[in-house]
Amino acid sequence: MRRDSPLSPQTQYAKSGDAYIAYQVLGEGPPLVVATGYMSHLEQNWEWPDSARFYQRLASFARVVLFDRRGTGLSGLISAPATFDEMMDDIRAVMDAAELERAALLGGAEGGPMCMLFAATFPERTAALILAGTYARRMAAPDYPWGITEERYARTLAAFDTRWGREPMGIHAIAPNLAEDRGFRDWYTKAMRYAASPGAARAWYRMTTEIDVRRILPAIRVQTLVVHRTGDRVIPLAAGRYLAQHIPGARYVELPGEDHFWFLGDQELVGEIQEFLTGVRSAPQRDRVLATVLFTDIEGSTARAADLGDQRWRGLLNQHNEVVRRELRRFRGKEVETVGDGFLATFDGPVRAIRSAQSIVQAVRTLGIEVRAGLHTGEIELLDRNIGGIAVHIAARVMAHARGGEVLVSGTVRDIVAGSGLNFEDRGSHVLKGVPGEWRLYAVE
Repeated sequence: MRRDSPLSPQTQYAKSGDAYIAYQVLGEGPPLVVATGYMSHLEQNWEWPDSARFYQRLASFARVVLFDRRGTGLSGLISAPATFDEMMDDIRAVMDAAELERAALLGGAEGGPMCMLFAATFPERTAALILAGTYARRMAAPDYPWGITEERYARTLAAFDTRWGREPMGIHAIAPNLAEDRGFRDWYTKAMRYAASPGAARAWYRMTTEIDVRRILPAIRVQTLVVHRTGDRVIPLAAGRYLAQHIPGARYVELPGEDHFWFLGDQELVGEIQEFLTGVRSAPQRDRVLATVLFTDIEGSTARAADLGDQRWRGLLNQHNEVVRRELRRFRGKEVETVGDGFLATFDGPVRAIRSAQSIVQAVRTLGIEVRAGLHTGEIELLDRNIGGIAVHIAARVMAHARGGEVLVSGTVRDIVAGSGLNFEDRGSHVLKGVPGEWRLYAVE
């Protein structure tokens, strides 16, 4: 997979007791220290464009400080999970190294309780508190029924030994809208390996399920913003409402969406943070155009790669990429990115898009491989070097229904190319995962 992304900021180290805490600083404006909920790797986080764009947007109005908590990512190994005292020391050490006397804190998921404790303990160093998709307690209790059950806890704990870093563990809850996206699945699985070993991740999970900071919530006396997505499948909405009800004077905002990761979806969280910290909210620049979106994918690539071996498969894949790029250029297609062993491209006309897809399918057969292609026409959002919008998701879902050697299009494409001389075979109505309604699909003859 190729993902063009901006270079990450320079990684530096702060000394906290016997530990070295990796951190990065970017942007100008009011200081904002970010404590992510998921174990991170500062430099690998920048490899996914949506993640990079999220932090760049924060840096457009704030001086952002990112860090890997001790024992994870670039912050090195430790013999045991960090205590809350050590976590608060780490925040202070990073703030001192970045020469910040006071800063706002942004905490999500497991990073939230750490920030709550810091804000209550060190209000003189906390300019404001922002809690996004987080909680006061992780486990269920008679007076906290929306926490996780003992059965779910046991299943998750057992999964670390067999699934951590081998597959995108929990992806359907964490990122339901990208759960079947091969590029994101690869990045997410890699993120696990870069963040921690299975044993360290297991120990971290055990520690986070013991968290209960409910009793300290009334002691938080700094300005607080609580933001929660209504469809969050990892941290239920009730957990966010509980925080807002028990932190004095907290402002509470519910945002639509299901993805747990901050940087996925429409990123409206950034606008809420900007308004909370600066009093001004600038809408992100969104250029929208009508385009035909093409996704391609090599049929049976996993089995073929296993048969050929890494070196021969890489050589074949390079040949495939050259052929696809040649056919895209012939029909004025714009390559957006490679996704796994396929391509994402856009066209300013649906007929050219279909002709290009047909030529790709035919041309790669000389290499002994079959490619499937999916197309949809709709409004897309231009995002720096990438594209977004529902039209992109629909095209990906259409491609997923195609067979090897086949060009499959949505009913939208078929309807607007009437009179072009192209012929189609009706493939019936389909439910496209994550897309409302049923969609009529057609194979290009």
